[in-house]
Amino acid sequence: MPKFETKRVVPHSPEQMFDLVADVERYPQFLPLCEALAVRSRKERDGKELLVADMTVGYKAIRETFTTQVLLNAAAREIDVKYIDGPFRYLDNRWRFEPTPEGGCTVVFYIDYEFKNRILGALMGSMFDRAFRMFAEAFEKRADAIYR
Repeated sequence: MPKFETKRVVPHSPEQMFDLVADVERYPQFLPLCEALAVRSRKERDGKELLVADMTVGYKAIRETFTTQVLLNAAAREIDVKYIDGPFRYLDNRWRFEPTPEGGCTVVFYIDYEFKNRILGALMGSMFDRAFRMFAEAFEKRADAIYR
């Protein structure tokens, strides 16, 4: 049951960071292991946007695709990702973007997951763990490239 949480202070606004993470279609351009991402559906609900997306991740000869429901709450600057289908027993991912007094924001990234298959978990687990630890940094680097 790998779990990871990090808080990173960045010089970009909460709105900028929210927009960057919410732009899921661009993930294959910069996110470690992400080879493809397709949005199946997109709906507005109560001032929030609800996406269903398929993400394909790969490492060497291993490729896995999983489906998630992504709730984008721009007003609260929160993104909640719920697992629907794929190689995991469960996956829970949350992003929060909190303003700082200096004008930047604190990016809070949390992920908790477990693979269904122990063999796949053994093969991909440590690599996934490293990749998830790099996610927040990858978004920070992308923000620096876009917003500076």
